[in-house]
Amino acid sequence: MFSLAGKVALVTGGSRGLGRADALALARAGADVVVTDILIESDQSPETDKYGPLAQVMRSGSVVYAEKTAEQIRQMGRRSFAMRMDVTDPVQVREVFARVKEDLGGVHILVNNAATLDHVGQIESQSDEFWERDLRVNLTGAFNCCKAVWPMMKEQNWGRVVNMASVAGTLGGFGQASYSTTKAGLIGLTRTLALEGARFNINANVVVPGIIATESFNFTNPKMRERMIARTAFKRPGEPDDIAHAIVFLVSEEARYITGVALNVSGGIELFTF
Repeated sequence: MFSLAGKVALVTGGSRGLGRADALALARAGADVVVTDILIESDQSPETDKYGPLAQVMRSGSVVYAEKTAEQIRQMGRRSFAMRMDVTDPVQVREVFARVKEDLGGVHILVNNAATLDHVGQIESQSDEFWERDLRVNLTGAFNCCKAVWPMMKEQNWGRVVNMASVAGTLGGFGQASYSTTKAGLIGLTRTLALEGARFNINANVVVPGIIATESFNFTNPKMRERMIARTAFKRPGEPDDIAHAIVFLVSEEARYITGVALNVSGGIELFTF
């Protein structure tokens, strides 16, 4: 079950955290995987500074594993390579997808995981600059990638798109106006893709993660972490593989009649827990 043999997947924001787990899980299921990110180990361009403090921290702390992930996938016997891609740049996005089509024959599975998560402040303190950045990365970035891959999926008469939302997009997030807004927007985008793609055998779904123990989560204030974990029914954070396994199912043939769904993988954080 859940065999992805013969399929090519592209994951954005794949250098660490959820994106890295997604890429590895897709490869274990048989897919060839292209790992994309603004951070690549061999690329030390200072241009990444413009993406905000979290990207800078990850790069300075060497928490970047895009090329390492691609190497691990090749060791599984799959085709894989890492590419620098800024999802906010539609020209660069089109160039990357064109290269993947040339080198690997096309893209069957798109996982839009790239996102910003370092803009926190109540509404009157929200930065105008970071609000616009979050819209560009989290929402327009996914749109750019979907637009680039859509002609390939229509031509193949087969495609799977998974967009990564968040419980902040379904429940709201205190101090997370920009993040919550973009994640809610992804749900509307995905359901439109589901409607437009169905006649071409393209499924589009949203995964809605809750509190997941990634590198970024570990940068959260410890007291805040405890409060968020206490909101879950399981009283523990999820693991990146919990998200990755859900994605493998959604892009498999076993999920061929599922589209337009927002799937909570959240440990019950949206339930009335006390």
